[in-house]
This record gives sequence, structure tokens and C-alpha cells, in this order.
Amino acid sequence: MTAATQTIELKKSGPSQPMQPGYFSRLKVWDWIFAAMVVGGLTYCYFLFQPYLDRYEIFVLLLTAPSWIALAWFWRPISYLSVVVAVLSLTAIELYQVDGVGVYARAEEVFLLKFFLASQTAVLHMSLLLLASTVFYWVGLLAKKNGAGFEEVGAKIAWVAVTMGLVAFCVRWYETYLHNTGLGYIPISNLYEVFIMFGWMTTLYILYYEDRYQTRKIGAFSMLVVSASVAFLLWYMVTREAHEIQPLIPALQSWWMKLHVPANFVSYGTWTIAAMLAFAYLLKQSTFKLSWLKLTPVWLLAGVFLLEPFLFGVYTLAPGQTNYAAAVGMSNFWAVYVGVAILIVGLIIMARDRFASKLPALEVLDDIMYKCIAIGLLFFTIATILGALWAAEAWGAYWSWDPKETWSLISWFTYAAWLHMRLVNGLRGTVAAYWAIAGFFITNFTFWGVNIFLSGLHSYGAL
Repeated sequence: MTAATQTIELKKSGPSQPMQPGYFSRLKVWDWIFAAMVVGGLTYCYFLFQPYLDRYEIFVLLLTAPSWIALAWFWRPISYLSVVVAVLSLTAIELYQVDGVGVYARAEEVFLLKFFLASQTAVLHMSLLLLASTVFYWVGLLAKKNGAGFEEVGAKIAWVAVTMGLVAFCVRWYETYLHNTGLGYIPISNLYEVFIMFGWMTTLYILYYEDRYQTRKIGAFSMLVVSASVAFLLWYMVTREAHEIQPLIPALQSWWMKLHVPANFVSYGTWTIAAMLAFAYLLKQSTFKLSWLKLTPVWLLAGVFLLEPFLFGVYTLAPGQTNYAAAVGMSNFWAVYVGVAILIVGLIIMARDRFASKLPALEVLDDIMYKCIAIGLLFFTIATILGALWAAEAWGAYWSWDPKETWSLISWFTYAAWLHMRLVNGLRGTVAAYWAIAGFFITNFTFWGVNIFLSGLHSYGAL
């Protein structure tokens, strides 16, 4: 056979090697409907608010449409969640109207607002649902029979909690405009507001990883820190009346805040999940080695539970004081919180033999930990760059070695080194888990400790 007559045999795809459909051919009718709704909704917003938008905000609006659609196409539950949140939020906004003008007082007059859709009510619903979800996850993990059913209920409750958290976020954003006409702001300006975001955002990550890995066994551990944040949120709301909407301080009156703070909390949420799965990894591993010495990181992680009530309980500031040195004694609430935290951590360690075999394989826990740290580092890098640009605009310098900036850099290097060791030297297993938990401690000090013990340009974030 010559080259001129040679033929090439095309092999048909066998049953073991089916041809993969193209990206767009995998989309369903609903995906295109959702894309049309997003484009239509954002186009309407552009023409409605165009006189008030600067070029940066127009750029963000244009970038939002493809990003939102791509995210929903990547993980379809996002589209369902978006529609439900939009309907509930717009309903709440409509209920605030009197002759076309929003009236904040209607939050206490209209039944649906007062008991369901006003931001403060929605926050309370979210908080209780997150706590309930955590309980169901743990009952499912510890149950000898029908555990999967309890975990499935826990996941469904978590979805409702995320929905209420997002409704609270959106409605509170609108409520800020009712308090300060023309001076409304995205509700991420204080600890109360960012903890609302932390609650729904971290829970959404947990649900995503459960869906991707087809397991409900990671929610129990990951939701513990979410529940701890809910406890702080409720305490902060009651003792500091943080739910009251206040005018935005000058330092935060910048559109950079809309980008910088959420990017930071993407990393906080994913790094939290990584640390808690590292906790689970070490507990599962300890059942094979039967060495309490191997549980050293577990005790360190328990310190996170103790640190929060210690700082906000022992160091409860007296009225008018801004320095923790002037703190008064521990409140009864936080005294109980310390005892409950110790009890929970102790029971988890003692009962590890009962549930360790139900946890995902060590390889799965390690892989999720890796993905969480990688995503967190990406967004933390973006947040740091955005923060530098914001600092240059607000303070005239990109970097000032402010304590918050310095500790943020330490956090970045901690996780950048972890990821480098993973990619170059194949870091896995016990050392990787130790490192993830250590990084979580460092990040917590960056967020909490700097605000309490150190002063600087970021002092507006102090308690």
C-alpha cells in the first residue's frame, strides 16, 4: 500500500469511551432562562440607576452578568437559590413602599416584614436554622441507624438558612438607604454585618463540597465554626445593639469596600472549612494510631473555641472604653459558652471511635482541604491587592505596615507556603493538617486579635 492509497481507520467510540457532549450542549432550558433573567434584570438596573453610577460601578455591573451566569451554570443550585432570594427580597422591598416611597417604620407594621422578611428577623431565622442544621448533622453522624436521613435534613435546613441569610443581606442593603437617603451602603461595614455574610457564605461552600463529593459527612465538623459565629453574632447584636443601622464612617465610604471585604470573607470561609476538615482528618487518623499525642492539633483547635469567649467575655469593654485594658469581668453568657465549648470538644474527642469510620476517606478530606486552601489563597490575594488600592486612595500609600496589613501578609505567606509545599513537594496527610489548623489560628488573630490588642489605621474595625 502506497502513501497515496493509504487510508485511516476512524475508531468509533465504544461503550467504555462515550463521546463527551460540548459545554453548551450540556446546558438545559432552565440554564438559558436563568441567563436571560440575569441579563434582563441587570439591564433594567443599569437604565434605572445609570445617572447615579460612575464608570467603576458600571464596569462591576457589566462584569456581574457573565460571572453570575457562569457560576450558576457551573453549579445549578445557585440559579434556584438566586431566583428564590430575588423574589423574597423584592417582595420585602415592595412591602416597605407607601405611595412609591420606602418607609422603614413598616418593618414593625407589616406582618410579613415583622415576622419573616425584615433584615433583623431574617437574621434571627438564619441563626436558628444554622444551629438546627448543625445539630441534625451531628445526630446523623453519631446515629447508629438512619443517620443519612438526619444529615439530609440538616442539609435542607442549611439551604433554608442560606436563603434567609441572603435575604437579610439584600434587604438590609435596601434598609440602609431608608435610613440615609442617597448614602446607603452594602451591609459589610461592621462585625455584625460581616458575620451575617460569613454565616451564609461558609454554609454555601459546605453544601457545594457535599454536592461535589456526594457526601453529607463533612457538614458536622464544618458547621461547628458556623454555629460558633452565630453565637457571637447573637451576643454582639444583643450587647452592642449592632443590628441598628448607623451612618457609614468616612473611612468606609468607598466602593472598594464592596470588593475588598467580600473577597476576604471568601478566604475566611474556605480556610475555616479546611481547618475543620483537618480536625476531622486528625481524629480519623488517631483511631488507627491510638495516640493522644497525635491529637495535639485537636487541643490547639479547641483553643479557638476558648479564645473567642475569652476575648469577648473576659475583655468585655466598659461603656465608653475602647481599650481592652479597661475591660470588666466575664459575663454569665460567656462563662456558659466556655463550658459548652469545652464539653463539645471533649465529647468529640472521646467519641471519635464511634463516628471516625463514617467520615470520608482520608484522601477525600485531604483533597477538599487542598481545594479550600487554594481557593482561599486566590481570593485573599485579590483582597490584598484591592486593599492596597483602597489604602492608596484613602491614606495616600499602598502599604503602611499597619498591624492588620502585617498580619494579613503573615496569613498570606502561611497559606502560600502550604500550597507551594503541596504542589512542589506533595505535602499531604498529618503535616498538611497541622499546617491548616495553624493557619486558621493565624488568620483568626489577623481578624480578631489585631482589632482587640493592637491599634492602627484599621481601628474602625475594633469592638
